[in-house]
Amino acid sequence: MLISTLLGTMSAPIGSAHATEKVRTEAHKNKAEPVVHGSKGPTVAQNGSNRTAAHKTDAIVRKGTAGAAASNSATAKVPPVARHGAVAPIAHKDRSGSRVAKSELTPVAHGGRYASAATGNGVVHAAHKRGLTRVAASSFDLWQEPGHLAVQSGSALVVPQDGGEPLYEKNANAVVPIASITKLMTAMVVLDSMPNLQAPITITDEDVDYLRGSRSRLGVGTVITRETALLLALMSSENRAANSLARHYPGGLQAFVAAMNRKAMSLGMGNSHFEDPTGLNSNNVSTAFDLARMVAAAHHYPLIREFSTTPGARAEVKGRELDFHNTNQLVSSPTWEIGLSKTGYIQEAGKCLVMQARVADKPVVIVLLDSAGKQTRIGDANRIKRWMESASATGRQPTRV
Repeated sequence: MLISTLLGTMSAPIGSAHATEKVRTEAHKNKAEPVVHGSKGPTVAQNGSNRTAAHKTDAIVRKGTAGAAASNSATAKVPPVARHGAVAPIAHKDRSGSRVAKSELTPVAHGGRYASAATGNGVVHAAHKRGLTRVAASSFDLWQEPGHLAVQSGSALVVPQDGGEPLYEKNANAVVPIASITKLMTAMVVLDSMPNLQAPITITDEDVDYLRGSRSRLGVGTVITRETALLLALMSSENRAANSLARHYPGGLQAFVAAMNRKAMSLGMGNSHFEDPTGLNSNNVSTAFDLARMVAAAHHYPLIREFSTTPGARAEVKGRELDFHNTNQLVSSPTWEIGLSKTGYIQEAGKCLVMQARVADKPVVIVLLDSAGKQTRIGDANRIKRWMESASATGRQPTRV
């Protein structure tokens, strides 16, 4: 009896201890950890393994620090990228409703294309995508997508004015009709002959376009100076003015066209050929590379620079004052610094545009040929400008594409 009483007295505190431990164990099992970043979404508790959706995203290694270290601090926030043009993290929702920060993105070269931030060894890695081309840049490698500069013109070229490797090229060796881009060659040949620019020339029936029926406000019988004819040919692409200049060349129109082709050969334009001074003839052909040479050469003529970039002028035609305007609207834009310009169009050539311009503080020659649509060549020029300025803003040179 005494032994039974003693055993019963000892079992009571032992049972109480087991009951208390059981309560603690159940409480521990039911306890859930909060979601990272202070989320108000539901907690996650699966068999004691409490992982937030944040752990499912790809970690970004930045400046040698693993992004996964954020798991050590439930309230840690990812700071935005400090460098210019970078993109701060963007939040999205995973399936559980929890807000999760996306990986930080750093622009590569031209903006709009991004790679993950640099690892501790200074190498930037981009996601594996089709069509990526590896290019060298300063002390580390970059990856860029060749199609990031979407130029719609059939042929295109962007090249430093002083020569060197092209910054961008597209079908730049294709031999194509060049329409009124021809008039730059016409202007150089006229000025090379050192004529009296104040001497009068007359528009005759020989200057009328019977091939395409293009319009002109210079009626037959109009008398203007060579200087005025040169201005209207370059600024407003006046076909009759250009043809009249060629007719008044020593030896006449045939000698003038021969001089155009000699000039082309002297400039190294081996894939170019001219048959008329206006560009109305589709047999006037060249390549983007050849035209870049022609633009660079024409830029040495002060009158060509001045006349081709004049926004508008008033000229007296048969006793009437008429307003003429530049065919390139960009010469009037305050965001462009254009040193030379010429447009062109015939059906076979499409819309064309060549310019010497200072973009991102660098003088370049831009050639755009065979553009479809009224504003395509202008849109392409603006896209090229933004592309170069974006590269300059990140402290890099535009990468050859």
